[in-house]
Amino acid sequence: MKGNCWRDETLVLRDGVKLKSRIWEPPGIGPWPALLMRQPYGRAIASTVTYNHPSWWASHGYLVVIQDVRGQGDSDGTFTGFKQEASDTTQTHKWVRSLPACNGLLGTYGFSYQGFTQLIAEQNTPPPECMAPAMTGLNECDHWSCDGGAFWWHIGLSWGLQLAALKAKRNNDVEGWAEIRDSLEDGSYLREGPSILEKFDPEGMAKDWLTRSNESNRNWITHKPLKIWLKQPMLLIGGWWDPHLRGIIDLYKKSVEAGGKPEIHIGPASHLEWWGETQQLLLQFFNRHLQSSKYPIEEDHEPILWNQTNRRWQSSTNSTNPIKYWGLTSKGSACLDSNDGQLNPDCKGDGFLQIVHDPWRPVPAIGGHLAPKPGIAERKAIDSRPDVAIFTSPQLTEDIQIEGIPSLNLNVEADQDGFDLCVALSIINQNQTKVLQLSTGILRIRGPLARQRIRREVHLQAILADLKKGERLRISIAGSSWPAIGINPGNNKHPCGATNVHCNVVTMSLNLSDSNFHVLPLLA
Repeated sequence: MKGNCWRDETLVLRDGVKLKSRIWEPPGIGPWPALLMRQPYGRAIASTVTYNHPSWWASHGYLVVIQDVRGQGDSDGTFTGFKQEASDTTQTHKWVRSLPACNGLLGTYGFSYQGFTQLIAEQNTPPPECMAPAMTGLNECDHWSCDGGAFWWHIGLSWGLQLAALKAKRNNDVEGWAEIRDSLEDGSYLREGPSILEKFDPEGMAKDWLTRSNESNRNWITHKPLKIWLKQPMLLIGGWWDPHLRGIIDLYKKSVEAGGKPEIHIGPASHLEWWGETQQLLLQFFNRHLQSSKYPIEEDHEPILWNQTNRRWQSSTNSTNPIKYWGLTSKGSACLDSNDGQLNPDCKGDGFLQIVHDPWRPVPAIGGHLAPKPGIAERKAIDSRPDVAIFTSPQLTEDIQIEGIPSLNLNVEADQDGFDLCVALSIINQNQTKVLQLSTGILRIRGPLARQRIRREVHLQAILADLKKGERLRISIAGSSWPAIGINPGNNKHPCGATNVHCNVVTMSLNLSDSNFHVLPLLA
């Protein structure tokens, strides 16, 4: 069956579980190199929300195999998430290479969960010839569910409910599927999501991560790819507004440490909305490494990044830039007086400030990598709220470029047993009519340590942006970012989540002495 035609085949695993795959063959006479995607959302979809249809890849000379992972789609077994994938990946790779239509060469592709399945296998498993994981990671806390210890409320719940709905459909639970879908459509999942997960998928990954995020002893799992796999040709695709960007950056560093020469592109993308040239980028990568008789293999690749303000691609220059520090100062009015909070280059921080977080009217999340509508956002209205502290630099005297991971250090204590620091980095235009938010970051503190004056460090989402002479830089600080993250109740007796009667008003006291904002290297 050729071109747009496909066939389904079954792999019987060692434990008797049957995995179903859909296979597309190129026109002409094979055998051909294979492209494999292993995913939990149904092989008919084949991640076409972000990738070209498998028939397109087949038209370019690839045998395409899209597999339903264990317990999903039409595959047998019980879906248990990441822990099931190492053994199943190993057996699937061996099977794909043995297919009569495969010439023995194997490449893997896919994003998110499908990115993870490319990375994990049993010991001594031969690596694929090349891999193209996108928007994924290895640490179940920092790369998959939390920022600064705060659970990704909107994203984590909506994804967990998607998996719960797939489970309900698999079990022919029509009413359960409808209840889950209704909660997503009417927005009630933001309040009722945890109880819906408990009802329909209590052992699921999202429910487990949500529970762990509220525990003091969390025991998070970090998965470890085989070193030989990390040395293979690897194309890493990340997005500035994707919550898994930290995972892609971590993979890049791990590959370099292992002796690999990974290729990384970080572009103007959220998790589901990518830039248009991605498909050609992937095709060129696979052609180099799976059809090398036609295409010369390139050994070294500079990191390629999209500049968020000048809207152009460029090579990374981060490793050569010295770290610049900006001090935060206030006389106590940075929440109400836009001229009080200052962000001064090459100066030490000084002063004090109180920020009051009222859970009845939480500061909303906009843009960034965690809000329901990700991306660059105008936040002037939010910065005008009296529960948001703003620190603004003088007009820049020269053009500057910021590439890396923005980080904020300051001493903070609260009057309750818990608080959140929700930080945004923005550019203010020359006539101060627009406040363009580029990056956000979270730090969650729970327990008695919240009442102690301790130095806190908040890491924001990585950025690359140019600031022009006459523009200003701004740091904004608030006590919430709803619904990107749940509301911190200010106590350890109740979980973080939607605002409820158990949430306390929290006053955060900022001691700005020696506070600073700086940008850490992106890939070094």
